[in-house]
Formats: sequence, C-alpha cells, structure tokens
Amino acid sequence: MSQDTLSITDNRTGKTYELEVTDGTIRAMDLRQIKVDESDFGLMTYDPAFTNTASCRSSVTYIDGDKGILHHRGYPIEQLAEKASFLEVAYLLFNGELPNRTQLADFTQEVTMHTFVHENVRTFINGFRYDAHPMGMLVGTVAALSTFYPEAMDIHDKENRRLQMVRLLAKMPTIAAWSFRHSQGKPFVYPDNDLSYTENFLAMMKRVGDNKYVADPDIVRALDVLFILHADHEQNCSTNTMRAVGSSHADPYSAVAAATAALYGPLHGGANSAVLKMLRQIGSVDHVPAFMKSVKEGTGGRLMGFGHRVYKNYDPRAKVIKKLADRVFDIIGTKNPLLKVALELEKIALDDEYFVQRKLYPNVDFYSGLIYEVLDIPVDMFTVLFAIPRTAGWLAQWEEMLLDKDQKIARPRQIYTGQSARDVPPRDER
Repeated sequence: MSQDTLSITDNRTGKTYELEVTDGTIRAMDLRQIKVDESDFGLMTYDPAFTNTASCRSSVTYIDGDKGILHHRGYPIEQLAEKASFLEVAYLLFNGELPNRTQLADFTQEVTMHTFVHENVRTFINGFRYDAHPMGMLVGTVAALSTFYPEAMDIHDKENRRLQMVRLLAKMPTIAAWSFRHSQGKPFVYPDNDLSYTENFLAMMKRVGDNKYVADPDIVRALDVLFILHADHEQNCSTNTMRAVGSSHADPYSAVAAATAALYGPLHGGANSAVLKMLRQIGSVDHVPAFMKSVKEGTGGRLMGFGHRVYKNYDPRAKVIKKLADRVFDIIGTKNPLLKVALELEKIALDDEYFVQRKLYPNVDFYSGLIYEVLDIPVDMFTVLFAIPRTAGWLAQWEEMLLDKDQKIARPRQIYTGQSARDVPPRDER
C-alpha cells in the first residue's frame, strides 16, 4: 500500500476506501465515492468559513502561522520591507521575480503613466454625499471603472489583462486620495508624475493650494513599508472574494471592487481602527491592568490587535511595524500618548500565562493605526490605505486563478436544513 494515501473505513457499510494524499491534502471530490448505496449523493465535508479547506494551489504567498513566517514568492517579508520598494514588491507579486534596474524603471514608468483617471471619475466622486465614507466611495468608483474600460472583459488576452492590472495599481491611490478630499470638502489634487508612487499619494491627500507638496523622505519610506506589509496575505476574506468573483470571468475592476467591499468589513480591514478605539477607551497606562483583568474575566474588555486566524506566533509584520512606529514618532517629533498604553498591553500579554496559552500575539493592526494617526490620517481612511497596496496581491491572485486549469466558477455545496417537500395551501387556509 502506498504511503501517500489515506485509508478510510466507512463504519456504515464496512467498506474501505483509499484516497491519494498530495501536498498534505486529499481532494474533496474523492470523498464522493463513499456512499451508503447507489442513490446516496456521496460524502461531503462541512467546513464553515473554510477553516481547514484549501481552495487553490498558489505560488504567490507562503505563511507558516505557527512559526510566524510570511514569504512573498519565497522572499521573507522582513527582507522585502528592509530592502525593496512597494513597486518592486508589486512587480514581484505580478511576475514571480524581483525586477532588475531596467525592469523596475520600465514598470515604474508604466504605473506612473496610468495614475490619471478619466475626468468623468471626478464627476462621479462628486456625486457622493459630503459625508460619505471614503471606503464606500472607493468601492463604488472602482466598480465604475469597468464602464470606462469595457475591453477589460477580455481577460484571456495576456497583454490586455496586464494593462488592466497596471491601470488598477496606478489608479487606486488617485481614487483613494480623491475620496479623502471629497470627504474633507477639499478640491481634488491631480497626480504629479515627478513623484514616486507613495509620495504622489501623500501629495494628492495633503497638498494645499498651488504649493508643491514636499514630504519628508523618511515619512514616504515609512508609508512605502506599510504598503509592502499589506501587499498580500494569502487566502484571506478579500482575496477569496477576488478569486470567487474572478472565477465567473468578471472584469478585474468588478472583482477588485468586490474584494474592496470585503475589506470594508470591520472584522477584516477595520481592525486597526478598532485598536485605536480600544486604546482610547483604556486612556492611560494606569488603567491597563484593570482592562486586562476584564479581558480575562470576560466582563467587558476585548483585546483588539492581538491574535490572528493564521498566526499562532508573533505576526512578522507586527515586528516591522513596531520598529517603524518608533522611527516615525522620532521624525514627527511627537509621541502618540497611546503608544505607552499599547506597549504596556503588549508587555502584559506576552508575559501573562492566560494570553500566552491562547497564543495571543500582536498582529499587523496593533501598531499601524498609531502610525497613521500621527501622520494626521483620519480613522476613516485606515482601511483605504489597506486597499491600495492589497490591490497588488488581489490582482496577482486573480491572474493565477485564471491560469489555473483546476479552477472553475466558485460554487460551494450546502447542507440543507429546511422543510421537506410540501404542498402550497390555499390562501384562506394559511
């Protein structure tokens, strides 16, 4: 008997089945042969929220949650954050390898040339209410882009597909910045082709009047690192949404809009704002012990920014962001008073047996909100800043899905728990 198989004995029938094991998995369809009789549909798995189901094979991102490892195309996230720019990482996600100098210059030029949006997009964004949430505007506007580029439906043409990927990567910061400016009642700022990807985004957000915006290079680099840390994260909720919508062969703008909508949810992209809310509620270091006590006793406190669906160790991105926060605060010349509260929370959580046993380590959201706040970026924009870089990962995963011969239109099964067949009674008998 092969060692790369799994033997299953069905105690209902006494029959034994041998299933092939590949990469530590069995194919769910192989279970369908396990039946009580010929009229039986066959065995299925029940896995709410896909907690133990692999939906695809992917070479984009590797995560080992127990060891706290995150790699993009084999490169550790810590090294990418230290040695690469965001556009280099985006190129890596798209193409599988880091660019050389010529490739990076060409890619940067291509992205830069597509940062402008059609003038009608300006009118579209101005149609939102004055107090519309920037994420809501981002979702709607990205979806609307599909009407500006109807050729994007030709997803099987490689050159056309890559053009749309570059367009999306280039236009997300512009749409994001304009959504912010609209929510602030400020005039829109057009892209500046002389600026880098990240500096251009900051300029479109923060420029006042006709004065040229000049950002501190260290602040630009800090935001670029944050973009790198958020570029992709395997099969999370929004990426799964991108793949599911893309599996119907919808255009990439519609798929990215759907993924952005998934990110909008507070359980996904809104976690760092929840951390800030928690830190403000705690208020000071003196109140931390009482708060942690309430968390352990379940009497009202909830520890945000700790723990992760995947990581059962220290999130490697959180280690980078923690160092980044100190550097940003030094540059700005001010310390966010909530930082002391955050550090004390982390100290207690890493020492207290209650949290250690539950493997509650800081995740990427724990410190990122503090950095955004000290950069005078409002809380409503936090998830938008998440969506900009994650677009690179979504698009890489989308293209990989399209080229995967195993993939079909996403259509999970269900276990029906409703009424059995019955007749519709006359209205006067209901």
